[in-house]
Amino acid sequence: MLATSLPLGWRLLIIFVAGIAAGISNGIAGGGTFLSFPTLVALGIPTLQANVSSTVGTLPSSLGGIRGFRRELSTHSKLLRELVPPCVLGSVAGTALLLVGSQQTFKVVVPWLIGMATLLFALAPRITKRLAKVDLTDNVNPVRRRSLFAGIFLASVYGGYFGAGLGIVLLAVMALTLPFEIYELQGLRSALAMMINAVAAIVFIVRGHLALDAVYVLLVGTLIGGWLGTLLIRRVSPKVVRGLVIVVGVATTIRLAFTA
Repeated sequence: MLATSLPLGWRLLIIFVAGIAAGISNGIAGGGTFLSFPTLVALGIPTLQANVSSTVGTLPSSLGGIRGFRRELSTHSKLLRELVPPCVLGSVAGTALLLVGSQQTFKVVVPWLIGMATLLFALAPRITKRLAKVDLTDNVNPVRRRSLFAGIFLASVYGGYFGAGLGIVLLAVMALTLPFEIYELQGLRSALAMMINAVAAIVFIVRGHLALDAVYVLLVGTLIGGWLGTLLIRRVSPKVVRGLVIVVGVATTIRLAFTA
């Protein structure tokens, strides 16, 4: 491929631009790894190495979201603390599956996961209209509360396994189990994604196999992009944000289905 024959400087510039774009996507609707991961693969980095490098390199993109949603996160700080154990355990389980599992299974399963999560998120407004608005942190509705924790655990397994589209999966789970507005969900999504990816990144760093030049450039690019994405999300309506999430999810599903 032409991209693999480019000089190092041009390759790093492409990765930097992809990092900014991935950070903006994560700051607005998630799915940014589907910009960084394919870019690394196109530049000749092996698939597994590109996957773990993208997970580590896009980690800062959530920082902007956390900073931009401080008020929402403060309101739901108790719930956020309670979700730490399923996030950590799920992420560790997902990284273990990735490192010992089959690459073919990885390619076949991921499009289905993203597609189902996108469909759930698209249907969430109709479903949640039928559900009473309850405070799950007070255990008023144990069924929805258990569903939330189970869903976050499974989303964390997915995040540790692949990570691309993790924000969409988290938003789908929370939209179906929490009676919160879209900006509240976006704030929680940023914090949870940061936690899940941080755990996976630690495992990948310990295990090695990172494309270090790419990781360093992505770290800078996604930090800038995440900040820009958070600025943009405050200037659009919740309906537009939801539409962007669905578009990212559909595009991600199609891309993976045709490259599996």
